[in-house]
Amino acid sequence: MTTKGKLIVLAAFNKNDEGELVPAFEPRQVDTEERAKRDARLVADQYSGVVAWSREADPAIGEYGPPVVIFQAGEVPDLE
Repeated sequence: MTTKGKLIVLAAFNKNDEGELVPAFEPRQVDTEERAKRDARLVADQYSGVVAWSREADPAIGEYGPPVVIFQAGEVPDLE
């Protein structure tokens, strides 16, 4: 029996002195997509870039689906 769920993450980025994007804080797991969108909108003007994304996940067996962007503002690196 699988325990599939959805992983929802909020991440923000700033630019360092060389102009490269670096994480502004550790990515945060969020309970719902709506909350991730709301939180991302609230902090979007504080960072060079903000992204909220989700993916299907089955941590018990280490399976993760492709990331799906649910909110993005500014510059963010490509999601793997």
